[in-house]
Amino acid sequence: MRCRWLLSSGGRWLRTFPIFRRITRDAYLRAGHFAADHPYMSVLEDVEHRAEHAEVWVAEAAGKVVAAVALTFAGRPCSEIARDGELEFRMLAVDPAHQGGGVGRAVVREIVKHARQLPGVEAISITSATFMERAHTLYESLGFRRAPERDWCVPAEDVLLWVFRLELAG
Repeated sequence: MRCRWLLSSGGRWLRTFPIFRRITRDAYLRAGHFAADHPYMSVLEDVEHRAEHAEVWVAEAAGKVVAAVALTFAGRPCSEIARDGELEFRMLAVDPAHQGGGVGRAVVREIVKHARQLPGVEAISITSATFMERAHTLYESLGFRRAPERDWCVPAEDVLLWVFRLELAG
C-alpha cells in the first residue's frame, strides 16, 4: 500500500478534520478500547486542538484518507511523555476498513523516517494502554522497546499506560 503524507495543520487541510475525527473514533470504538460515552472519546475527537498544538498527519491510499496521527514534542500542550530530544506520536488510528493491510506499519515507518531528519531528535516515544496488544506487537516489531520506568496511570482512572521508545542512534 502506498501512502501519501499530508501535514494537515493548515487551512488547506481543514476538510480532512471530519474524516480524521471519524477514523480516530471508529478505530478506538471498533477495537473496544472505549465506549462511545467515555470521556476520552471527546479528546480523541478534538482534531482542532491537536492541529493547533501538534503536527497532524493523515495518510492517503488510492485518494482516500485511511489513517491519522499527531506528532508532538516535550513541553507542548499535546505531549504526555516526550522528553527533550524525543518526538512523541499520539492517537495513531487506522480506518477500520483498512486495518490489517500494513497501513499502521507504514505510518510508524514514516514517523521514524521523519524523526531521523529532525535535528536534535534522538528517540521516539509513544504511550499505549496495557490492553492495546496489537499496537504493542506493531511497535516492538519496528524496534520500539518498553520503558517501564516511564509507565504511568491515567489520573482518576484505573488505566495503566505503557511507554515504548525507539532510539534513533545508529
